[in-house]
Amino acid sequence: MTPFEQIRRDQDRSPATGIKGMLRWLRHRLPTGLYARSLLIIILPMLILQTVVAFVFMERHWQLVTERLSAAVTRDISAVIELLDRYPGQEDFDKIVDIAADKLNLMVSLEPGTELPPPRPRPFFSILDQILSDAIEDRIRRPFWIDTVGDSNLVEIRIVVDQGTLRIFARRNEAYASNTHIFIVWMVSTALVLIVISILFLRGQIRPILALANAAESFGKGQKPPESFSPRGADEVRRAGLAFILMRERIERQMEQRTAMLAGVSHDLRTILTRFRLQLALAGDGPELDNLNKDVDDMQSMLEGYLDFAKGEVEENVGRLDLAELFEKLEADFNLHGRTFEWTLEGETSVSVRPNAFARLVTNLASNARRYANRLKIDARHTAKWLVIIFDDDGPGIPREARDDVFKPFFRLDEARNLDASGTGLGLAIARDIARSHGGNVTLEDSPLGGLRAVLRVPV
Repeated sequence: MTPFEQIRRDQDRSPATGIKGMLRWLRHRLPTGLYARSLLIIILPMLILQTVVAFVFMERHWQLVTERLSAAVTRDISAVIELLDRYPGQEDFDKIVDIAADKLNLMVSLEPGTELPPPRPRPFFSILDQILSDAIEDRIRRPFWIDTVGDSNLVEIRIVVDQGTLRIFARRNEAYASNTHIFIVWMVSTALVLIVISILFLRGQIRPILALANAAESFGKGQKPPESFSPRGADEVRRAGLAFILMRERIERQMEQRTAMLAGVSHDLRTILTRFRLQLALAGDGPELDNLNKDVDDMQSMLEGYLDFAKGEVEENVGRLDLAELFEKLEADFNLHGRTFEWTLEGETSVSVRPNAFARLVTNLASNARRYANRLKIDARHTAKWLVIIFDDDGPGIPREARDDVFKPFFRLDEARNLDASGTGLGLAIARDIARSHGGNVTLEDSPLGGLRAVLRVPV
């Protein structure tokens, strides 16, 4: 083993590595939601505190009280045995029994014989059995037998004396701290009440945060936030909600201003292009004029492509789009151009998106494959949370180093593909822009068919 391998092995076995692994294991199993974590922050310290308090109480207070009570009962029994030794007569014994019952709450009887019953099994959790046995051994020091098992209110004690076997019944609550469970009941009941109050309070505090998250998620997907959304909750949550509303209003205002500006620019430029077309039409025919007409068409196509990219169709409302119907239209278009088109759809066919924008997104990705490949295969999966559409073609593909650049506006792969004269270099840029406006993205990979794979992933 090399020195470097030995160092790595020692590091893997170090306590710090073990602690990190344990923390990592714990982090993966703890809840990730704010509501659940807040409950843990409140409940866990409460449970730990109550556990420590209960343990200390059981170990100290309960045991101490039981020891004192058992010692008192043992002293009373020792006094009864001392009286029996001093006054062994039957009349004296009857008086001792009366005194024990009246003054000491002990029921005493004397039985012939000195044979004790076999020892009974000690309960798993009973400090009375152990403490009372220890007290009798220390103070009386005679053979004895006790029975503390069961739900009886009495404790039976048998002690061998000179006259036979002394049988004593003592009240359990006088030898044992039997009302200690009341403390635990009160402690647990109070904890449950506090937990319920904490849950109700946390729900009221978490709801505004969830509403803010839903509103931000809807806005990120290009959807309108719920009309009922308003800043609520704690001051910090209200500030965050108000900041989100102001941010959303600024973004929408900027979009409206950009759309209005682009509409004005579009109108002015189209007016100028119309004048060019009119002047060229009046100039007559000729090769040079044909080239000028072609340049005007290119300018018109580039202008419309740029306006569509910049505008992003943000003014469209969210609606329902039938994916099966869209794929059937693409299939008809591919058949018209002599291309092969295959598609599969798993899940619901209808999806909630901006219909025109999303249809253009899918059409742009399919049109690229139709232009440069002979075959396109689409696999669509619509689940409860995501819509994933995979485009696989058998075309020339795109080099790995250029797959990020092709999404830039006006970027062209002149060396990789022979673009049509009408290409503006905005198709993929518009596609990604629409996908991201829906909260998703478009990525490029290698296709199993030998060409390019485009993966469209959008939350629904």
